[in-house]
Amino acid sequence: MSNAAGHRRFAAAWDWLARHESARERRLRARLAGQAAGRILEIGYGVGSNWPHLPADVSYVGIEPDPFMRERAERHRPPDRQLDLRDGDAQALDFPDASFDTVLATLVFCTIPDQQKALREVRRVLAPGGRLLFWEHVNAGSRLGRAVLNAITPLWKRVGGGCHPNRDTLQAIREAGFSVQELKVTKIGPLPAIVGVASVGREASA
Repeated sequence: MSNAAGHRRFAAAWDWLARHESARERRLRARLAGQAAGRILEIGYGVGSNWPHLPADVSYVGIEPDPFMRERAERHRPPDRQLDLRDGDAQALDFPDASFDTVLATLVFCTIPDQQKALREVRRVLAPGGRLLFWEHVNAGSRLGRAVLNAITPLWKRVGGGCHPNRDTLQAIREAGFSVQELKVTKIGPLPAIVGVASVGREASA
């Protein structure tokens, strides 16, 4: 994902931001995480923002490479849920093939160094019929917007825990062999983003 050594200041800032999400962002997160089913793997659980929105009957494993994020997440661990929380790297998942029914990733693939490698790993650990639920920063659609995001990315990734706001994550998901079944174009603050559901198989028509 980003730096295994962690980002102490960014983790503190992210913890504060996560507790002050807009009502629209909370609804979006709730709709996405609420679709998780069966055996779930969350990639980069951060400070645990998705935990309150998960269905009660799921079996959950979460990985997070940043020790400062893991430390802060422990403060928000719900006492009434069984959560298997681990250190881990999305580019080399330590799970057998077809281990999970759902992989959940929110604001994560913008930080992973090798996006394609991580997405191939996600596909590997998903069981037949499994789904990837994603909410991600993406590059802008307009030429001007892309130029702006390309220009700010070097500084943005330094202060934003490795976040690259100029990636074409939707294309990366498709190139990894996923078919997008649901897709919504939205924003996170001023930045363009996408929310969706993908699976291995035939893509739904627009």
